[in-house]
Amino acid sequence: MKPNTLLDLLGDHRVHSGESLAQQLGVSRTAVWKQIRKVVAEGIEVKTIRGQGYQLVTALDLLDQRKIVENLAKESAERVELVVLKEVDSTNAEVARKLLAPGSAMPVVLADAQTEGRGRRGRNWSSPKGQNLYMSMGLTLRGGFEGLSGLSLVLGVAVVRALNALGVTGAGLKWPNDLYAGGKKFGGILVEIQGELQEGQVQVIAGLGINVHMTEATDVDQPWTSLARYWPDHAWVRNELAASVINEVAAVMEQFENGGFSAFRDEWQGHDIFLGQPLSAKDGTLSGIGGGVDVGGNYQLDTATGRVSVMAGDISLRVSV
Repeated sequence: MKPNTLLDLLGDHRVHSGESLAQQLGVSRTAVWKQIRKVVAEGIEVKTIRGQGYQLVTALDLLDQRKIVENLAKESAERVELVVLKEVDSTNAEVARKLLAPGSAMPVVLADAQTEGRGRRGRNWSSPKGQNLYMSMGLTLRGGFEGLSGLSLVLGVAVVRALNALGVTGAGLKWPNDLYAGGKKFGGILVEIQGELQEGQVQVIAGLGINVHMTEATDVDQPWTSLARYWPDHAWVRNELAASVINEVAAVMEQFENGGFSAFRDEWQGHDIFLGQPLSAKDGTLSGIGGGVDVGGNYQLDTATGRVSVMAGDISLRVSV
């Protein structure tokens, strides 16, 4: 008996007796009870009601490879090699393993849970089971390392476009790689170079983490939100979101590889949450007013002595108080 089969039956959030579940699944009531214990141990809340049966409490939105593929544009479906896992150490790490045996397709890995999810600068990325979108893609770009300038910003544009395609507007972008709504973070982008430059090409792993259904995160030390929290009137389905993001990433990558970041600059700045804000570096050595990004994707500060460009990786910026 597969866990998803049981969870599909409980997915209507009604009370189901152990006997009815056993009959529908063709197993014993003891087998049902054991499977209930297993899914509870995985972080899915199922209420046991004495004398009545079981009721699913957790909002269930399982990843399904077939449903994701059904929502992909033809061009995207032909371009990607999609893998959907129940659990992985890190989707970035899984893509790295796949890039060791390169093929013509772009590897895309999604997982229902990560045990070692990572954010920028090695920070832990909260990855509760079945709550959010954890996705990584293996990208191969021509032109060497200099051709990567602005890549994380372009991926941010792709995510905003994906949300727009689903009918949701109002998402913001925080330089260099965060996704915001209402002044709170709901997602992030982690770009890692894989290996050495070979034959004028460089391989990159792009990881995307988007909070979808998450309502609690005791290990997050900054203001955060989720898609369901900020846009509660939208019916969020992770399979649809994943497909929309893949479609938009595939589209922007072709344009980015041919023309670089400059073609996306105005669009990115249209979502810039720093623009016009008093900003400072975390170490307090630099301050000014947010002036958007230059053609290379570096952030610009209008300081008392003139305009200064800040390169991603040098310092992080925050709104001055």
